[in-house]
Amino acid sequence: MLELLHIENIAVIEQADITFRPGFNALTGETGAGKSIVIDAISAILGQRAYRDSIRTGAKRAFISAVFRDVPEYPWFGENGVTVESGEVMIQREIYTDGRNVCRVNGIPVTVTSLRGLGQQLIQIHGQHDSQQLMDEANHLGMLDAFADHGALLEEYRTAFLEMDEIRRKIRSLHMDEAEKARRIETLNFQIQEITRAELKPGEDQELEEKRKLMRSGENLMTALNTAVDALYGNGEQEGAKNLISQAHYSFGAVAGLLPQAEETLKQLEELTYSVMDAAERVMDLRDSLDFSPRELEAVESRLDVIHRLRRKYGATVDDILDYCEQCRTELEQIQLSDDTIAKLQLQFREKAKRAKELAARLTESRKKAAEEMQIRLVSELRQLDMPRVRFQVQLTPLKHLEESGGDGCVFLMSANVGEELRQMNRVASGGEFARIMLAMKNVLSEKDHIPTLIFDEVDTGVSGRAAQKVAEKLSSVSRGKQVLCVTHLPQIAAMADTHFLISKGERDGRTYTSVTPLELEGRKAELARLIGGARITENTMKSAEEMLRR
Repeated sequence: MLELLHIENIAVIEQADITFRPGFNALTGETGAGKSIVIDAISAILGQRAYRDSIRTGAKRAFISAVFRDVPEYPWFGENGVTVESGEVMIQREIYTDGRNVCRVNGIPVTVTSLRGLGQQLIQIHGQHDSQQLMDEANHLGMLDAFADHGALLEEYRTAFLEMDEIRRKIRSLHMDEAEKARRIETLNFQIQEITRAELKPGEDQELEEKRKLMRSGENLMTALNTAVDALYGNGEQEGAKNLISQAHYSFGAVAGLLPQAEETLKQLEELTYSVMDAAERVMDLRDSLDFSPRELEAVESRLDVIHRLRRKYGATVDDILDYCEQCRTELEQIQLSDDTIAKLQLQFREKAKRAKELAARLTESRKKAAEEMQIRLVSELRQLDMPRVRFQVQLTPLKHLEESGGDGCVFLMSANVGEELRQMNRVASGGEFARIMLAMKNVLSEKDHIPTLIFDEVDTGVSGRAAQKVAEKLSSVSRGKQVLCVTHLPQIAAMADTHFLISKGERDGRTYTSVTPLELEGRKAELARLIGGARITENTMKSAEEMLRR
């Protein structure tokens, strides 16, 4: 459960610490006091989107932290390298004016996306927009599946359906009329022949470009090599290094016998003579191996021109062109053998379709069973919420073709009054009825999950009188099994809370501040009296508030 929430620099909240307790926690206050800011802060700590515009004016960052107690050992912790001791988890999030977000769980940095995965297991937030989701019939099947709790079966079906659908797309792509087939075969044959005639070799374009670059600088290269040969071997005008070193070796050798210590130097001169001779021969071999005739350069240029024309059509490199040619051959073979290929694919399709239909049938049976149970549970819940005559039906209809969601359409029907036929819920339910149906739905679905904390953000809109009392009792009942946080304007709901917080707004030094205050008995009386009577609190409204708390 959520035990402590710390907020810094979120909108008009400069700093606030809220200690939540087990059971039913109510948050009340004037419109605009900042109740939604508290919910937004909790959403941020759960990894939901947080806008830098929410940072308090003049602050460089907003900071939110939350402490959760008795948290189970979710696989998420191991996957993200987070250690949990004694079931305590601290989540921190910093939001900067430049848009940066820094999130930590027990001191370990995590991404916002990863944090969202943990947040979905800790808290569920139900707001006014949930009723709009209930009005949209496209969401009804998902709600039934959530109640049925057959996620593994649904995932198995989806896998089978997608495999079947992939084969169906392949079959469609192979189906073409004879004229189209002939045109495509002609195009592919032309492209294959054009590439084949060029007799390309892998990497040939790179080799030719390097050779062209070398040949274009051939004159300078030959001059340099000839100069090197002359320096090593000599010519008619100058002595070469080979002769000079040989002379040094000969002259030094004539006197080496007189200088015993000169033996090492004589040996070096001899080795140097052989090294120069070897280097000179290598340079001459390299010079003789190069042929930079204009005719050969022209041939290289011509070959590169052929490759360039093919690259403009089929790929950026010779390797790409060869790959494209292979693809053309494969496609041509598929078209020429398309009848056989289609026959094989159709056989595979029938097998996959049979499997998908079997799983869809199992899914339908599971949904029918869940629909009957859901109808009973929801009617029971709604009768506790002051809808004694309500009838509710989950209507499943078979689809003409299987879809990714299965073979069923789903719509919720209801009748709130005696004598009225069952009709589509979005056509007959009032705003107050939708609020109660959504609360009943959330309560029923929460029995299937293990999320410890539920937040209801003004879900009582459109509810009043006796129905409001029933909603309050239902929220109190839910809080016996889960921690409940509820933002409300109804005194009936606030009076049922185990813990009551007042959200109030004031001004100080020209700035607006919001504070969160836990209320004791007298404070609760005063706040309930405000909810009952508005701005003018009389002795009678105070007595009414006291009576509500006593009840």
